[in-house]
Amino acid sequence: MKLHELKPAVGARKAPKRVGRGTGSGLGRNAGKGEKGQNSRSGGGVRPGFEGGQMPLYRRLPKRGFKNIFAKRYEAINVDRLNMFEDGTVVTPELLVQKGVIGKIYDGVKILGNGEIEKKLTVKATKFSKAAAEKIEAAGGKVEVI
Repeated sequence: MKLHELKPAVGARKAPKRVGRGTGSGLGRNAGKGEKGQNSRSGGGVRPGFEGGQMPLYRRLPKRGFKNIFAKRYEAINVDRLNMFEDGTVVTPELLVQKGVIGKIYDGVKILGNGEIEKKLTVKATKFSKAAAEKIEAAGGKVEVI
């Protein structure tokens, strides 16, 4: 079998509805939209969340708290995760993503101080907790804020 001989399974492909193409098509005259009313008109219908004039759900539910739209989102990892790297490695956020330690960088990476670090590394990150910076330097490494 060759690529040009491939065909879809019988019944897998269905012809699209040809709306408003005469009475013989089965969808002529009103084009499958029924008689009169808002939904039969061009541009008709209601917006998402509209409940026919009843107070919509998104307005009935209480609103709580405050969402800061300017908040920075940092991906956080602990120093013990850095033990996977060899001595002398320069650890950057891009390297962490490449190795699968973090998923995305977002607004930066913060190194937290949970666990112990045995390797001598140069760690480049957006933020460091005090404990993390002390542990990295105590292990003979360097801390660089980027």
